[in-house]
Amino acid sequence: MPNEAKIPVQFLIPLDDADREALEDEWLARISERRRTLDEEIEGFAATARAVAGGSDSDPDHARSLLEILDEQIQGQGMWQARLELLRRAGLLLLADKAEVHREIIATLDELYGDRQIYKEMAENLGLSRAPHDLPKTWEKVERLHAMMPYDIGTIVAMDGRGVGTIVEANFQLGKLRVDFARHAALNVGFRAAPKMLEPLDPDHILRRKVEDPATLKKLAEDDPPELLRIVLESRGTDMAAGDVRKDLAGVVSKSKWTTFWNAARKHPQVVVHGKGRQSYSWAASSDHAVETVWVAFEDAPPRKKLELLHREGEREEELAERMAASLVGMGHEVADSEPGLAFEIWAALDRAGYAPDDDSPFSPDALFAGTAREVAVVLNGIEDRSFRERAYQRVRQSRDDWRDVFAERLPKEADPKALDFMYRALREDDDGDGIPKELGRFLDGLLAQPHRSPSAFVWMAERALDDLDLILRNPLRMLQQLLTGIGRDEFKEYRVRLRKLLEKGGAASKIFPELSSEQAETATEAIHRAGYIEDYEREELQRALELSHPELKGESAKTDVLWATEASIEAKTKQLEDISRRELPANRKAIEEARAMGDLRENFEYKSARQRHGFLTALAGEISAELSRAKPIDLSMIDTSQVRVGTRMTLRAEDGSERSLSILGPWESSPENGIISYESELAEKLLGKGEGDTVETAKGTNETITSIEAAEL
Repeated sequence: MPNEAKIPVQFLIPLDDADREALEDEWLARISERRRTLDEEIEGFAATARAVAGGSDSDPDHARSLLEILDEQIQGQGMWQARLELLRRAGLLLLADKAEVHREIIATLDELYGDRQIYKEMAENLGLSRAPHDLPKTWEKVERLHAMMPYDIGTIVAMDGRGVGTIVEANFQLGKLRVDFARHAALNVGFRAAPKMLEPLDPDHILRRKVEDPATLKKLAEDDPPELLRIVLESRGTDMAAGDVRKDLAGVVSKSKWTTFWNAARKHPQVVVHGKGRQSYSWAASSDHAVETVWVAFEDAPPRKKLELLHREGEREEELAERMAASLVGMGHEVADSEPGLAFEIWAALDRAGYAPDDDSPFSPDALFAGTAREVAVVLNGIEDRSFRERAYQRVRQSRDDWRDVFAERLPKEADPKALDFMYRALREDDDGDGIPKELGRFLDGLLAQPHRSPSAFVWMAERALDDLDLILRNPLRMLQQLLTGIGRDEFKEYRVRLRKLLEKGGAASKIFPELSSEQAETATEAIHRAGYIEDYEREELQRALELSHPELKGESAKTDVLWATEASIEAKTKQLEDISRRELPANRKAIEEARAMGDLRENFEYKSARQRHGFLTALAGEISAELSRAKPIDLSMIDTSQVRVGTRMTLRAEDGSERSLSILGPWESSPENGIISYESELAEKLLGKGEGDTVETAKGTNETITSIEAAEL
């Protein structure tokens, strides 16, 4: 008999002749004990049989006898997949020859797949009955058969991009399946492509139930959200992001009810959350299993991930939260000296969860912030979580007399807007002067001089300037120049969207323009025209906004140019100027005086708002006045209609025969949606001077012919 070293560990018992009966007893016992998992133990049984049959003292008859017992048990339980595996691994030990093994393979497949509509034709198509002595080739055919059996006619399947469908036909000559989809045209899928493209759906699968029983799912969404989430997660059999769950439930849970549904569903104790940021979710077998899953994840997680798990999962069970907290307390003691930033984060996380250690703990804020200013800076530099860092700034301000120096050192290194806001407010509130304190002033001047060294802080400064005029008054021209050049610098790549918003109407640039002197406004014009990474239309809008505050930028020649307008428009503009001069500006000056009387102009919103309003009204009045000085009325009764002129209306016929009417008037009357365009527009420039019968390219690739010209009507 073979020695023990050749026997699988499952059957390590003496195998000499005296114990032959003991081996059979053990064999039978293991078959009986493992009925429910017998198919998973086939390799162990087969390996033991090979060991019995092999070696110098081989006993193939004994091995066959053992396998026959196993085979009888497997067939008796109808475990046909397990029998196939037994034939694959020990068929030639169990049966007389290859031909008999081949016959038993086919007989087993008949039992396994005999009720499938495509089985017989697929087996014939593969040539399964041929070459009975070539067992390796036979097993290759069996694998191909296995791959196709899930795709029987009538099987419900899912396909990316097409949804749920039904296999309605198998064409063996072409090697294709035909699939009818509920919401798309039918599709032919090749046999070899089917396993990659089609997912067979069990009766309980969420996608199948959406088609077959949507009413029940919608009722679950209302009555039992966790149960509906369980169906989704177990259908997929893998962790799912919230977005993927929502996609699966489209049509079951409406957009308006999603938030309510999701908040109720994900709080079930069997829901396990994975990851940070884009989190994923799975369904545990039980609440206890979910808790254990979370604990295992906590033990394996890196330090800062443990803090997140305490915050996210601590409410699941008090005992779990206490275990996590105890572990983190130990970690806090360990890293207090080597990683003080992490130590503070641990303390903050424990405090947030209600498990903060005593004040005399070596990683409490009092201990961590008790050293020199340099040592405090080391702690702050090591705090990665932004909310915890803001918390640290609060503790530093409360506990240290030199907190101003600490903040001054930290400001250029901070990237979080909320933390910057906290330090900014703290330094200003503590200052007795009317301006910006020197520590803060040095920081702001540094940002204006070299914003690329701290791009996040510069963008914060420009955004805060929308509500804090003192930041603009620091150096308005320099801030504008840095906004324009920053868009093109690599250091500001991730902030370009925010910088563009600051240059749009109503952004920081609009607040800067009124604060520029005439000389600075000319420099600003040059900066706008030199700026890269902005579109021409953005450049034009900036220039118009600048000229609104500084009409003198249009130059003397611009002032003498005629501005054609109807008498009604000239009258309306004149009334608008009178209203600004006689009503709005006096009311604004009164509002400024009343706001100034309230004191403390630094935080006086009413004063700043009234002052900004004054700049806008003054600039607007100047612009209207300059335009009225150039305005001349269009006399429609005297219009020469021999060609297109200002004050004419023409009919244009397109190549497809359609017609439209266009009138050309001044910029004040322009209303393209009503068929009125300004003579300053690009289209008007193409039309002016043309006569009846002339063809004009009115848009790229579009030609229109002038069929009539007459005086415009208002």
